[in-house]
Amino acid sequence: MHGDELHVLVVDDSAMVRQVMQAILSTNSRVKVNVAADPLIAWGKMQKEPPDVVITDLEMPRMDGLTFIRKIMLEMPTPVVVCSGLAARGTELALRALEEGAVEVITKPKVGVREFLHESAVTLLDAVWSASQAQVRLRPQASLAAVPRLTADAVLPRKRKPHCAGAPTGVIAVGASTGGTEALRVFLTALPTDCPPVVIVQHMPEGFTRAFAERLNKECGIEVEEARDGYRLQIGQALIAPGNRHMLVNRRGEELVVQILDGPLVSRHRPSVDVLFRSVAISAGAKAVGVIMTGMGDDGAQGLCEMQEAGAATIAQDEASCIVFGMPREAISRGAVNVVVPLEQIASAALGLQRQGMQEL
Repeated sequence: MHGDELHVLVVDDSAMVRQVMQAILSTNSRVKVNVAADPLIAWGKMQKEPPDVVITDLEMPRMDGLTFIRKIMLEMPTPVVVCSGLAARGTELALRALEEGAVEVITKPKVGVREFLHESAVTLLDAVWSASQAQVRLRPQASLAAVPRLTADAVLPRKRKPHCAGAPTGVIAVGASTGGTEALRVFLTALPTDCPPVVIVQHMPEGFTRAFAERLNKECGIEVEEARDGYRLQIGQALIAPGNRHMLVNRRGEELVVQILDGPLVSRHRPSVDVLFRSVAISAGAKAVGVIMTGMGDDGAQGLCEMQEAGAATIAQDEASCIVFGMPREAISRGAVNVVVPLEQIASAALGLQRQGMQEL
Protein backbone atom coordinates (compact mmCIF):
# COMPACT_ATOMS: atom_id res chain seq x y z
CA MET A 1 0.00 0.00 0.00
CA HIS A 2 1.10 3.53 -0.73
CA GLY A 3 1.27 4.88 2.85
CA ASP A 4 -2.24 4.69 4.25
CA GLU A 5 -3.79 4.92 0.80
CA LEU A 6 -4.97 1.92 -1.21
CA HIS A 7 -4.48 2.30 -4.97
CA VAL A 8 -7.10 0.40 -7.00
CA LEU A 9 -7.15 0.07 -10.78
CA VAL A 10 -10.57 -0.77 -12.31
CA VAL A 11 -10.42 -2.33 -15.79
CA ASP A 12 -13.74 -2.61 -17.65
CA ASP A 13 -14.85 -1.72 -21.18
CA SER A 14 -18.18 -0.34 -19.90
CA ALA A 15 -17.93 3.34 -18.99
CA MET A 16 -21.03 2.93 -16.79
CA VAL A 17 -19.48 0.07 -14.79
CA ARG A 18 -16.23 2.04 -14.38
CA GLN A 19 -18.26 5.01 -13.12
CA VAL A 20 -20.30 2.95 -10.63
CA MET A 21 -17.20 1.14 -9.31
CA GLN A 22 -15.33 4.44 -8.95
CA ALA A 23 -18.30 5.97 -7.09
CA ILE A 24 -18.58 3.01 -4.69
CA LEU A 25 -14.84 2.75 -4.00
CA SER A 26 -14.47 6.50 -3.55
CA THR A 27 -16.89 6.42 -0.60
CA ASN A 28 -13.80 5.31 1.37
CA SER A 29 -11.40 8.24 1.62
CA ARG A 30 -8.40 5.87 1.91
CA VAL A 31 -9.06 4.35 -1.53
CA LYS A 32 -7.57 6.04 -4.60
CA VAL A 33 -9.21 4.82 -7.83
CA ASN A 34 -7.81 4.76 -11.34
CA VAL A 35 -9.72 3.34 -14.34
CA ALA A 36 -8.90 1.82 -17.73
CA ALA A 37 -11.15 0.77 -20.63
CA ASP A 38 -9.08 -2.29 -21.61
CA PRO A 39 -6.10 -4.37 -20.42
CA LEU A 40 -3.56 -2.68 -22.73
CA ILE A 41 -4.41 0.79 -21.38
CA ALA A 42 -4.38 -0.74 -17.87
CA TRP A 43 -0.93 -2.30 -18.40
CA GLY A 44 0.49 1.09 -19.43
CA LYS A 45 -0.95 2.68 -16.28
CA MET A 46 0.42 -0.17 -14.11
CA GLN A 47 3.96 0.49 -15.42
CA LYS A 48 3.73 4.15 -14.43
CA GLU A 49 2.00 3.64 -11.09
CA PRO A 50 1.78 0.05 -9.76
CA PRO A 51 -1.63 -0.45 -8.08
CA ASP A 52 -2.21 -2.37 -4.83
CA VAL A 53 -5.23 -4.15 -6.30
CA VAL A 54 -6.58 -4.65 -9.85
CA ILE A 55 -10.33 -5.15 -10.41
CA THR A 56 -10.92 -6.54 -13.90
CA ASP A 57 -13.73 -7.70 -16.13
CA LEU A 58 -12.96 -10.88 -18.10
CA GLU A 59 -14.56 -10.25 -21.47
CA MET A 60 -12.92 -7.17 -22.99
CA PRO A 61 -11.58 -5.90 -26.34
CA ARG A 62 -7.91 -6.17 -27.41
CA MET A 63 -6.94 -8.65 -24.64
CA ASP A 64 -9.18 -11.04 -22.74
CA GLY A 65 -9.20 -11.00 -18.93
CA LEU A 66 -7.60 -14.43 -18.43
CA THR A 67 -4.62 -13.47 -20.63
CA PHE A 68 -4.37 -10.18 -18.70
CA ILE A 69 -4.35 -12.00 -15.32
CA ARG A 70 -1.70 -14.43 -16.60
CA LYS A 71 0.46 -11.49 -17.71
CA ILE A 72 0.06 -9.79 -14.31
CA MET A 73 0.95 -12.97 -12.39
CA LEU A 74 4.02 -13.68 -14.54
CA GLU A 75 5.40 -10.15 -14.90
CA MET A 76 4.03 -8.01 -12.08
CA PRO A 77 2.32 -10.10 -9.36
CA THR A 78 -0.55 -8.01 -7.98
CA PRO A 79 -3.75 -9.06 -6.17
CA VAL A 80 -6.56 -9.31 -8.73
CA VAL A 81 -10.31 -9.16 -8.04
CA VAL A 82 -12.46 -10.48 -10.88
CA CYS A 83 -15.68 -8.63 -11.67
CA SER A 84 -17.86 -11.04 -13.57
CA GLY A 85 -21.30 -11.35 -15.11
CA LEU A 86 -23.61 -14.10 -13.90
CA ALA A 87 -24.08 -15.92 -17.22
CA ALA A 88 -22.76 -19.50 -17.34
CA ARG A 89 -19.79 -18.34 -19.43
CA GLY A 90 -19.08 -15.62 -16.85
CA THR A 91 -19.03 -18.05 -13.92
CA GLU A 92 -16.83 -20.53 -15.82
CA LEU A 93 -14.33 -17.79 -16.75
CA ALA A 94 -14.32 -16.47 -13.17
CA LEU A 95 -13.44 -19.91 -11.78
CA ARG A 96 -10.64 -20.22 -14.32
CA ALA A 97 -9.43 -16.75 -13.27
CA LEU A 98 -9.25 -17.93 -9.62
CA GLU A 99 -7.15 -20.88 -10.79
CA GLU A 100 -4.88 -18.45 -12.63
CA GLY A 101 -4.23 -16.57 -9.38
CA ALA A 102 -7.08 -14.05 -8.95
CA VAL A 103 -7.92 -13.85 -5.23
CA GLU A 104 -11.60 -12.79 -5.19
CA VAL A 105 -14.61 -12.80 -7.46
CA ILE A 106 -17.42 -10.24 -7.27
CA THR A 107 -20.50 -9.76 -9.45
CA LYS A 108 -21.04 -6.79 -11.73
CA PRO A 109 -22.90 -3.99 -9.95
CA LYS A 110 -26.54 -3.72 -11.02
CA VAL A 111 -26.27 -0.30 -12.59
CA GLY A 112 -28.98 2.10 -11.48
CA VAL A 113 -30.46 -0.05 -8.70
CA ARG A 114 -30.21 2.21 -5.64
CA GLU A 115 -30.96 -0.41 -2.95
CA PHE A 116 -28.24 -2.61 -4.43
CA LEU A 117 -25.55 -0.05 -3.78
CA HIS A 118 -25.30 -0.35 0.02
CA GLU A 119 -24.67 -4.12 0.19
CA SER A 120 -22.70 -3.85 -3.02
CA ALA A 121 -20.46 -1.20 -1.42
CA VAL A 122 -19.86 -3.41 1.64
CA THR A 123 -18.98 -6.39 -0.59
CA LEU A 124 -16.80 -4.43 -3.01
CA LEU A 125 -14.82 -2.57 -0.34
CA ASP A 126 -14.35 -5.81 1.65
CA ALA A 127 -13.12 -7.59 -1.50
CA VAL A 128 -10.62 -4.82 -2.22
CA TRP A 129 -9.22 -4.69 1.33
CA SER A 130 -9.05 -8.52 1.45
CA ALA A 131 -7.20 -8.61 -1.85
CA SER A 132 -4.74 -5.96 -0.68
CA GLN A 133 -3.73 -8.29 2.19
CA ALA A 134 -3.32 -11.35 -0.02
CA GLN A 135 0.02 -13.05 -0.54
CA VAL A 136 0.19 -13.29 -4.32
CA ARG A 137 2.35 -16.23 -5.32
CA LEU A 138 4.13 -16.42 -8.65
CA ARG A 139 2.66 -19.15 -10.82
CA PRO A 140 5.31 -20.36 -13.26
CA GLN A 141 2.81 -22.80 -14.79
CA ALA A 142 0.29 -20.05 -15.46
CA SER A 143 0.82 -20.06 -19.23
CA LEU A 144 -0.29 -23.70 -19.43
CA ALA A 145 -3.33 -23.37 -17.19
CA ALA A 146 -5.73 -22.34 -19.96
CA VAL A 147 -5.74 -25.85 -21.43
CA PRO A 148 -8.79 -27.61 -19.94
CA ARG A 149 -7.94 -30.84 -18.15
CA LEU A 150 -10.42 -33.44 -19.34
CA THR A 151 -11.31 -36.46 -17.24
CA ALA A 152 -12.89 -39.76 -18.25
CA ASP A 153 -16.23 -37.94 -17.94
CA ALA A 154 -15.59 -36.55 -21.43
CA VAL A 155 -16.01 -40.07 -22.79
CA LEU A 156 -18.18 -41.82 -20.22
CA PRO A 157 -20.40 -39.83 -17.82
CA ARG A 158 -19.97 -40.75 -14.17
CA LYS A 159 -22.93 -42.14 -12.28
CA ARG A 160 -23.86 -40.68 -8.92
CA LYS A 161 -21.56 -42.08 -6.27
CA PRO A 162 -23.21 -44.63 -3.99
CA HIS A 163 -23.87 -43.52 -0.43
CA CYS A 164 -23.45 -45.68 2.64
CA ALA A 165 -26.80 -46.40 4.24
CA GLY A 166 -27.76 -45.11 7.66
CA ALA A 167 -27.61 -41.75 9.36
CA PRO A 168 -24.28 -39.91 9.37
CA THR A 169 -22.30 -40.25 12.58
CA GLY A 170 -20.78 -36.79 12.53
CA VAL A 171 -19.99 -33.80 10.38
CA ILE A 172 -17.00 -31.67 9.31
CA ALA A 173 -17.92 -27.96 9.00
CA VAL A 174 -15.58 -25.70 7.03
CA GLY A 175 -15.39 -21.92 6.57
CA ALA A 176 -13.19 -20.06 4.05
CA SER A 177 -12.94 -16.76 2.19
CA THR A 178 -10.11 -15.12 0.21
CA GLY A 179 -7.93 -17.90 -1.26
CA GLY A 180 -10.45 -20.50 -0.16
CA THR A 181 -11.37 -21.84 -3.60
CA GLU A 182 -7.89 -23.32 -4.02
CA ALA A 183 -7.64 -24.35 -0.34
CA LEU A 184 -10.95 -26.23 -0.55
CA ARG A 185 -9.80 -28.05 -3.69
CA VAL A 186 -6.69 -29.30 -1.83
CA PHE A 187 -8.77 -30.29 1.22
CA LEU A 188 -11.63 -32.02 -0.62
CA THR A 189 -9.46 -33.97 -3.08
CA ALA A 190 -7.64 -35.48 -0.07
CA LEU A 191 -10.82 -36.89 1.52
CA PRO A 192 -11.69 -40.60 1.12
CA THR A 193 -15.09 -41.66 -0.26
CA ASP A 194 -16.20 -42.91 3.18
CA CYS A 195 -15.52 -39.60 4.95
CA PRO A 196 -18.13 -38.00 7.23
CA PRO A 197 -20.43 -35.42 5.57
CA VAL A 198 -18.77 -32.05 4.96
CA VAL A 199 -20.61 -28.70 5.00
CA ILE A 200 -18.86 -25.62 3.63
CA VAL A 201 -19.30 -21.86 3.60
CA GLN A 202 -17.00 -20.22 1.04
CA HIS A 203 -17.59 -16.47 0.67
CA MET A 204 -18.57 -16.27 -2.99
CA PRO A 205 -21.30 -14.46 -4.93
CA GLU A 206 -24.61 -15.98 -5.94
CA GLY A 207 -24.39 -18.01 -9.12
CA PHE A 208 -20.76 -18.97 -8.68
CA THR A 209 -21.12 -21.60 -5.96
CA ARG A 210 -22.95 -24.08 -8.20
CA ALA A 211 -20.28 -23.86 -10.93
CA PHE A 212 -17.60 -24.14 -8.23
CA ALA A 213 -19.25 -27.26 -6.75
CA GLU A 214 -19.59 -28.87 -10.19
CA ARG A 215 -15.93 -28.19 -10.91
CA LEU A 216 -14.85 -29.73 -7.58
CA ASN A 217 -17.14 -32.72 -8.09
CA LYS A 218 -15.20 -33.63 -11.25
CA GLU A 219 -11.88 -33.52 -9.37
CA CYS A 220 -12.80 -35.17 -6.07
CA GLY A 221 -13.38 -38.77 -5.07
CA ILE A 222 -16.26 -37.62 -2.86
CA GLU A 223 -19.43 -36.05 -4.22
CA VAL A 224 -19.51 -32.24 -4.09
CA GLU A 225 -22.76 -30.32 -4.59
CA GLU A 226 -24.23 -26.89 -4.01
CA ALA A 227 -26.58 -27.36 -1.03
CA ARG A 228 -30.33 -27.07 -1.41
CA ASP A 229 -32.89 -26.65 1.33
CA GLY A 230 -33.79 -29.97 2.94
CA TYR A 231 -30.75 -31.92 1.64
CA ARG A 232 -29.80 -34.75 3.99
CA LEU A 233 -26.14 -34.98 5.04
CA GLN A 234 -24.59 -38.17 3.71
CA ILE A 235 -21.32 -40.07 4.00
CA GLY A 236 -18.85 -39.22 1.24
CA GLN A 237 -20.51 -35.95 0.31
CA ALA A 238 -19.63 -32.25 0.65
CA LEU A 239 -22.30 -29.54 0.44
CA ILE A 240 -21.36 -25.93 -0.39
CA ALA A 241 -23.63 -23.11 0.80
CA PRO A 242 -25.20 -21.28 -2.15
CA GLY A 243 -23.92 -17.73 -2.65
CA ASN A 244 -26.05 -15.02 -1.03
CA ARG A 245 -27.95 -17.52 1.21
CA HIS A 246 -27.20 -18.66 4.76
CA MET A 247 -26.80 -22.40 5.38
CA LEU A 248 -27.66 -24.16 8.66
CA VAL A 249 -27.50 -27.80 9.72
CA ASN A 250 -30.49 -29.04 11.72
CA ARG A 251 -31.28 -32.37 13.34
CA ARG A 252 -34.32 -34.26 12.04
CA GLY A 253 -34.68 -37.41 14.12
CA GLU A 254 -31.47 -39.39 13.52
CA GLU A 255 -30.61 -37.38 10.41
CA LEU A 256 -28.88 -34.07 9.84
CA VAL A 257 -30.40 -31.86 7.14
CA VAL A 258 -29.42 -28.49 5.70
CA GLN A 259 -31.62 -25.43 5.79
CA ILE A 260 -31.03 -22.66 3.25
CA LEU A 261 -32.48 -19.26 4.06
CA ASP A 262 -32.26 -15.53 3.41
CA GLY A 263 -31.46 -13.01 6.12
CA PRO A 264 -29.17 -10.08 6.79
CA LEU A 265 -25.40 -10.07 6.29
CA VAL A 266 -23.85 -11.75 9.35
CA SER A 267 -20.23 -10.81 10.15
CA ARG A 268 -20.55 -8.79 6.90
CA HIS A 269 -21.33 -11.94 4.90
CA ARG A 270 -24.14 -14.04 3.49
CA PRO A 271 -23.54 -16.95 3.68
CA SER A 272 -21.79 -16.55 7.03
CA VAL A 273 -19.44 -19.11 8.58
CA ASP A 274 -20.67 -18.07 12.04
CA VAL A 275 -24.24 -19.06 11.14
CA LEU A 276 -23.15 -22.48 9.85
CA PHE A 277 -20.83 -23.17 12.80
CA ARG A 278 -23.44 -22.20 15.38
CA SER A 279 -26.02 -24.52 13.79
CA VAL A 280 -23.49 -27.38 13.76
CA ALA A 281 -22.61 -26.74 17.42
CA ILE A 282 -26.32 -27.11 18.25
CA SER A 283 -27.14 -30.04 15.97
CA ALA A 284 -23.96 -32.16 16.14
CA GLY A 285 -22.03 -30.97 19.24
CA ALA A 286 -19.06 -33.21 20.04
CA LYS A 287 -19.67 -35.31 16.90
CA ALA A 288 -18.49 -32.40 14.76
CA VAL A 289 -15.14 -30.98 13.65
CA GLY A 290 -14.82 -27.29 12.76
CA VAL A 291 -12.23 -26.05 10.24
CA ILE A 292 -11.35 -22.40 9.58
CA MET A 293 -9.33 -21.64 6.46
CA THR A 294 -7.71 -18.72 4.64
CA GLY A 295 -9.72 -15.49 4.51
CA MET A 296 -9.94 -11.85 5.52
CA GLY A 297 -11.88 -10.66 8.57
CA ASP A 298 -13.31 -12.55 11.53
CA ASP A 299 -16.30 -14.51 10.18
CA GLY A 300 -16.25 -17.96 11.81
CA ALA A 301 -14.23 -17.09 14.93
CA GLN A 302 -17.29 -16.75 17.16
CA GLY A 303 -18.94 -19.81 15.62
CA LEU A 304 -15.79 -21.88 16.14
CA CYS A 305 -15.80 -20.84 19.84
CA GLU A 306 -19.38 -22.12 20.07
CA MET A 307 -18.46 -25.41 18.37
CA GLN A 308 -15.56 -25.86 20.78
CA GLU A 309 -17.81 -25.14 23.77
CA ALA A 310 -20.21 -27.81 22.46
CA GLY A 311 -17.35 -30.36 22.53
CA ALA A 312 -16.31 -30.26 18.87
CA ALA A 313 -12.65 -30.47 17.83
CA THR A 314 -11.43 -27.38 15.95
CA ILE A 315 -8.72 -26.82 13.34
CA ALA A 316 -7.17 -23.70 11.78
CA GLN A 317 -5.06 -23.45 8.63
CA ASP A 318 -1.55 -22.21 9.42
CA GLU A 319 -0.26 -18.78 8.37
CA ALA A 320 2.36 -20.03 5.90
CA SER A 321 -0.21 -21.85 3.74
CA CYS A 322 -2.90 -19.11 3.89
CA ILE A 323 -3.39 -16.52 1.15
CA VAL A 324 -4.82 -14.28 3.91
CA PHE A 325 -4.38 -15.29 7.58
CA GLY A 326 -7.21 -13.07 8.91
CA MET A 327 -9.97 -15.57 9.76
CA PRO A 328 -7.68 -18.28 11.21
CA ARG A 329 -5.69 -15.67 13.18
CA GLU A 330 -8.86 -14.28 14.76
CA ALA A 331 -10.12 -17.74 15.74
CA ILE A 332 -6.72 -18.68 17.21
CA SER A 333 -6.49 -15.41 19.16
CA ARG A 334 -9.90 -16.11 20.73
CA GLY A 335 -8.68 -19.52 21.92
CA ALA A 336 -11.18 -21.33 19.67
CA VAL A 337 -8.65 -23.62 17.94
CA ASN A 338 -7.34 -27.01 19.12
CA VAL A 339 -4.79 -27.58 16.35
CA VAL A 340 -3.11 -25.42 13.71
CA VAL A 341 -1.85 -27.30 10.64
CA PRO A 342 -0.71 -26.57 7.05
CA LEU A 343 -3.35 -26.85 4.33
CA GLU A 344 -2.07 -30.22 3.09
CA GLN A 345 -2.63 -31.77 6.55
CA ILE A 346 -6.15 -30.45 7.25
CA ALA A 347 -7.98 -33.44 5.72
CA SER A 348 -6.06 -36.06 7.73
CA ALA A 349 -6.27 -33.95 10.92
CA ALA A 350 -10.05 -33.52 10.53
CA LEU A 351 -10.61 -37.24 9.92
CA GLY A 352 -8.40 -38.20 12.88
CA LEU A 353 -10.10 -35.77 15.27
CA GLN A 354 -13.56 -36.81 14.08
CA ARG A 355 -12.80 -40.53 14.70
CA GLN A 356 -11.32 -39.69 18.10
CA GLY A 357 -14.38 -37.62 19.03
CA MET A 358 -16.75 -40.44 18.06
CA GLN A 359 -14.78 -42.99 20.14
CA GLU A 360 -14.95 -40.77 23.21
CA LEU A 361 -18.76 -40.44 23.01
